[in-house]
Amino acid sequence: MSLKQMERIYKMKKVVLLCAGGASTGMLVKKLESVAEKLDKKYSFSAYGIAEATTVASDADIVLLGPQVSYQLEDIKKQLSGVKVAAVDMIDYGTMNAERILKQISSMIGE
Repeated sequence: MSLKQMERIYKMKKVVLLCAGGASTGMLVKKLESVAEKLDKKYSFSAYGIAEATTVASDADIVLLGPQVSYQLEDIKKQLSGVKVAAVDMIDYGTMNAERILKQISSMIGE
């Protein structure tokens, strides 16, 4: 079963994390997946470089920017019209505080 099919079946929210190249957000994705599973949150996470934003995140529910690219927040909001976009707090990102980042995501979704 494809990820898109699973998202529809389980009504998963698609969360895309963007950073300079996708590597540091890739590590964060693993922590987010682990914590979300424990909390029974129905989110799918993926990480990419910010240059890929329009091709990978146009159908996302939430897009989060790593602090190193947060200066591009307004540009990404314009590129992804209709998608909720925010920057991750620098300290939460640096400490990989998945619990606090999940609270940010839940708040953005309205849960």
